[in-house]
Amino acid sequence: MSYELTVLTTEQKEKFETEGYLIVNGLFSDEELEEIMVTFEQISEQTIPGHFEPDWSPDTTDVLKRYPRVMQPHRFNETALKYMLHEPVLQVLHDLFEENPLGAQTMFYYKPPGSRGQALHQDNFYLKVEPGNCIAAWMAVDPADEENGGLLVVPRTSEHEIVCPELADDNESFTKHLVKVPQGKQIIPAIMKKGDVLFFNGNLIHGSYRNKSKDRFRRAFICHYAGESTTRIANFYSPLFRADGTRVDAEANPDGGPCGVEFDSLYPH
Repeated sequence: MSYELTVLTTEQKEKFETEGYLIVNGLFSDEELEEIMVTFEQISEQTIPGHFEPDWSPDTTDVLKRYPRVMQPHRFNETALKYMLHEPVLQVLHDLFEENPLGAQTMFYYKPPGSRGQALHQDNFYLKVEPGNCIAAWMAVDPADEENGGLLVVPRTSEHEIVCPELADDNESFTKHLVKVPQGKQIIPAIMKKGDVLFFNGNLIHGSYRNKSKDRFRRAFICHYAGESTTRIANFYSPLFRADGTRVDAEANPDGGPCGVEFDSLYPH
């Protein structure tokens, strides 16, 4: 499938190109959101080796051990695959890539009350897309704001090179890598309504703080994409998927990247 229709305005495309991110609403119907919520609620009651491995022990003190993120659900769940290839999202991505997009990754975050955030980072450090870059489509299943640990972005860092990270504070971040905010740049919250989709460039610095709410989950369905001209990607993300569900095998970008193997994540983004 190839998309010719332009769905973004000139102003929206300029926003993405200059700021590195763009929020688009109306890409999912209420029925589609309900299907996604029900699907991942069912997954949350299972153990799926290599994808979702919760700790069921009653004395677990880390809520993220009971509700870890679901990794690559499109590889075992048809609903996740369907919504990775959701046509309205792919149409926006076609406008942003200026070529057909390929699905590379899916994740689902439950982020229950009290759970740690994710330290600031850059996605293409992990995906290693070449040539070009990856783009994320981060869909808010619940309203996301500063209280429940919504996403944080650092505007105008999308043109920055990939930075070798430092160690994050594991009291506040469940991931181990931290990219510091460049001088002169500011962190801002991406306030999102249920069903909004945040698109952002693979070099944009972003992350999240702890969910400080008492009773609000911050669920999110997150996908990453590469353009069809991609020839290399980190091995974890292959095969890629066209809009019609056919697979594309890209050459594996070797471990290590620009920062050496000691920086490779134990838990790929």
